[in-house]
Amino acid sequence: MHDPDPRHSVLELREEPDGILHVAVNGDLSEEIARSIAAASRRMAESGREVLVLADVSRIKAIPPGVRKLMASGAVAARHDAVAVLGASFTLRVVATLTSRSLRLLTSRSYPVEFFATEAEARAWLLAQRGVIRARRPPAA
Repeated sequence: MHDPDPRHSVLELREEPDGILHVAVNGDLSEEIARSIAAASRRMAESGREVLVLADVSRIKAIPPGVRKLMASGAVAARHDAVAVLGASFTLRVVATLTSRSLRLLTSRSYPVEFFATEAEARAWLLAQRGVIRARRPPAA
């Protein structure tokens, strides 16, 4: 059994030139990391841009119960327009799906979450989602 230790976790968080928010966690997902990701998403949303997240979860070791509860409660909720998840194990797929559903119930806001084996597929899907989002937007007056 793995004992979570957030002291050894590393968050890679960057907004890429194509507007995708790339998130990768190496180690355990801590409350601090979850809050940092939500804050970056909120900054993007406040700037008026689409919030397209590429979450590389291939190196996450654990999501402690307290962090799962925090995420499901909406305490670290932020607007997302689409989330592409890369490298998710079965367990992480379940956690991501349940978190997405919980947030939809709490916030009445839905966004697509898809799982991918390659980063290229994930990026292509996110950029296609941007086109869909922009096509749905009412024309500027």
